[in-house]
Amino acid sequence: MKSMVIGGIILIVALMAGTYFVAGDSFSLGEDYINDLTMLAGLAIISISVATVLKYVNQMKNDKAQGELVEENWDGIGEYTNPIPSGWGLIFIGSIIYMLWYFFVGYPTNQFSQIGQWNEETLEFQAKFEEKNKNIDATGLRAMGESVFLVQCAPCHGVEADGSNGKAHDLTKRISKEQVAYIINNGANNMKTNYPAGMPAGMASGADVDTLATWIAGGMKGEKPAAFAACTSCHGENGEGMPFVAPNLKAYDDDLVTGILKDGKKANIGAMPSFEGRLSETQVKAVAEYIRSLNGGN
Repeated sequence: MKSMVIGGIILIVALMAGTYFVAGDSFSLGEDYINDLTMLAGLAIISISVATVLKYVNQMKNDKAQGELVEENWDGIGEYTNPIPSGWGLIFIGSIIYMLWYFFVGYPTNQFSQIGQWNEETLEFQAKFEEKNKNIDATGLRAMGESVFLVQCAPCHGVEADGSNGKAHDLTKRISKEQVAYIINNGANNMKTNYPAGMPAGMASGADVDTLATWIAGGMKGEKPAAFAACTSCHGENGEGMPFVAPNLKAYDDDLVTGILKDGKKANIGAMPSFEGRLSETQVKAVAEYIRSLNGGN
């Protein structure tokens, strides 16, 4: 047994030396809390593993089965009612204690985090960005909006914002007759942030749906259809909408674009995902300004 213990100690030293030789460039013992903890954990794992192997090798060589057999057995093979090994029990309890310490006291709650650093730097940059652009004019907003659009929106709406042959909404036009008819028939309840009540389905039926869809998609020009009276209570007599009630039917105003970018939109050609958290307030306004520039301010 003595020779086995000596051999185990030599093995532990050799394994730790090998570990340090392979990863030593990454360690600065005494300077970095996490590196010290890692090396300590490595020493503990290696030592426990070697000690456990030595213990059971010694038991297999010298111990004899003893104790009281349980009544159940399988094909004559039974089990003794011996208690669990004390070492195993201590290691099990110690692992639980270490886990609790690790989650609530140790890393990562009070140590350096690359993700945390990235978040801090991102927030700092966003604050500088907002401060720099808080008084940006319409020309600057359009230029910014075009840059954001080409990165975030063009993959679906196309570089020219023409909807990529029906893949997405054609932003060079206000809205199509088919889209208006779909919303009248099915309602719209996506933009909960800016228009929490949504629009119920079936506000018009039959020929009125076609009449309203044609008039609204055509820019709301000419004689106002009588069926539009059902729409004025929310969209207003002029169709320019009401804050937190209904969107503007004439133009891509800031409230409409903000609501769609934050909450997404479902229409006759499919669903647009939410972009919440991906754009700053200034960038959202810039996108709205750029979209309006695509169709003469509307």
